[in-house]
Amino acid sequence: MGREHLSNDEFFTRLANLFEYTRTKGHGSVYLVQKRMTFDTSAAPPPASKIADDPLWDTHPEEPLPVLIRAHNNKSSKKAGTDREDIPKIELSTVVKPDDLDGFYARYAEACKVGMSGLKKRDKKKAKKTKKKKKGETKV
Repeated sequence: MGREHLSNDEFFTRLANLFEYTRTKGHGSVYLVQKRMTFDTSAAPPPASKIADDPLWDTHPEEPLPVLIRAHNNKSSKKAGTDREDIPKIELSTVVKPDDLDGFYARYAEACKVGMSGLKKRDKKKAKKTKKKKKGETKV
């Protein structure tokens, strides 16, 4: 992303708005992504002996690494024959420092629970009917 990262508080505010926006539209998805950030290792590559001793040396760094949290929806275009509107893509991101991870994840879990409470359950009966129908047609 070419934009600046949001503060943690602003991220939660906008994430709640994103969930609410998706819920009021009645369709759409919200994608949540977490990635461990890394420091720039191109300046000083590790010595060959370190790699030989532990090939996964970068999975346990000396100092804790921050975490990048992203949330976005998909851009949606108006479909012919439907009442759906164009939906712009909304992207959010924040960087969480290692010291703040426990508190952040507590708030993150709560925001996700509240945001996902309005989701509709999948209609599995429809899928089963079409599966049976296809299965019955192949036996003929």
